[in-house]
Parts: sequence; structure tokens; C-alpha cells
Amino acid sequence: MKLHRPAGTLSDSGDSIHLTPEDAGWTYTGLRVLNLRAGATRTLETGEFEAFVLPLAGSCTVRVDGMTFELSGRDSVFTRVTDFAYVPRDAHVELVAEGDVELALPMARCTNRLNPKYGPAEQVPVDIRGAGQATRQVANFGVPGCWDHADRLNACELITPDGNWSSYPPHKHDEASDCEVVNEEIYYFRIAGRDGITPSRDGFGMHRTYTADGTLDENVAVRDGDVFLVPHGYHGPCIAAPGYPMYYLNVLAGPAAARSMAFCDDPAHTWVRGSWDDEPLDPRCPVTNHKGRLG
Repeated sequence: MKLHRPAGTLSDSGDSIHLTPEDAGWTYTGLRVLNLRAGATRTLETGEFEAFVLPLAGSCTVRVDGMTFELSGRDSVFTRVTDFAYVPRDAHVELVAEGDVELALPMARCTNRLNPKYGPAEQVPVDIRGAGQATRQVANFGVPGCWDHADRLNACELITPDGNWSSYPPHKHDEASDCEVVNEEIYYFRIAGRDGITPSRDGFGMHRTYTADGTLDENVAVRDGDVFLVPHGYHGPCIAAPGYPMYYLNVLAGPAAARSMAFCDDPAHTWVRGSWDDEPLDPRCPVTNHKGRLG
């Protein structure tokens, strides 16, 4: 299985990304990223997948099951938290672009068909995790306990200020135990250019995934639009290079009867969490909220 999928190598469908579970080599988790020109309409059949419609740049209208949702988007993932919509399996979905729009569709193969639902930006909880150079922002738009209207699909957005570390301490969720559930996970990266807002392939960050026995040990440079697949093992940190803020969309799904994002830290590094008690938060976080950019 190829875990690092650089931008431009991911899709034969015309979409920026069209990653199915079969493409990834697993069972549940998928991702599409597509672009629509102003005034264009795109129709999709969800089949056996539920999905979120998440604007990355621009705004759109979503029509599904006789319902219409107007999604107020954003200029960039680095400027604000966005509206989104949940669309169920076995649905005919119509997407209409107001202006040019880029959309992410995190997906999960599921069994139960729920109703479509609108998610307003102002109801998305924005949390700050870590401290010091490990401070980062998390927008919990599709996380259990914050958004419970999904069968298997979990998703959240993270922004790591330039020079900071996130997904740290390293953690895993590849077995059913007292502290974790099994989830396949996709990391979808966007890297801002020198203005800190506009995605650009000029910048880069780093991502690490490994197993305790060393059979998996990957340290890769990630650039704007790249995907990294985590089938098992510890993952983290993600490091934003100085000068280049990092965003990533996490998409998770698995076989557990109830949605969960429970994980276990690598026991060699979990002590780091205690060190944050005496460290101040990076004042650049939160970077955004539903109203806009704060930094």
C-alpha cells in the first residue's frame, strides 16, 4: 500500500482527489475533492457512502432528498470555519457553485441511511490543543459528541501555525482496547504560502507514521494537496515548516458499532502532555473561527 499520495497523482476522474476504500486498500474511509466553476452544477450518487460536503474555498448550494442547503464557504481553509452539510448513502446530490468553489467530500461506507442535515459554521466547536510549539487549532465539525448525525463517518479540521507541531504525542487507533477503537484515517494537507492564507505548493511540512516494531517507519515531506493514509500504527507529529502554516482534514471510519475517535498515545511519549501544564498557549491560536481569521 502506498501511504503518501502526492497531489496530482490521485485521480483519473477529473477530480483533484477521488480516493475510494479500494484505492486505499482498506474497507470504510474515502475522500473526494472537486472543483466547480462559477454557475456550474455537479450531480453525485452517494451509493453505499455517507459524506460531508465541506467547502474548502468558495460557497455552494447543496440539493438532496428535496432539501436545499446554502453553504456559506470561505476564501481559504486558513480564513474561517465554514458551513457544511451531511448527505446520506443512497442519495442523489446536486451541487451548484455560486462562484468558483473547491469542495471536500469526506466519506465512509456505512449501513444506516440518515436524513440530510445542515451544519452552520457558528455551531462548529473550535478547540485549542497542546501548548507552546505544540499549540494547534481543531475545528470539530464532524466529531462524535459535537456532531452525532452520522453512521460511521468522523471528520475534523486542524490548523497548525507555522513552526508548530500537531498530532503529537504520536497516537494510534488500530485495535479494540480499553483506550482505542479501530479507525482507518486519511490526512489531507493544505499548506499556505508566504501570505499565510493562500494554499501554495511552495511550502511544505513533515508527517511521521510508524509501528512499535519498526515494520512501518515513514517520515515524509508533505505539500499542498497531498494525502497520507494511516491504516495502522502510531502517527504524528505533523510539523509545519517555519513560514508555512499547515491545515489538514482528518477523515476516520471503522468497524466499531458506535462512532468513536478514541486513541492510545505511544507510551514512550505520552509524558509530554504533562509538560504542557506549565507552558503558555501560542497566541496565534485560535487562528480562525466562524467569523473569520483572528491572527
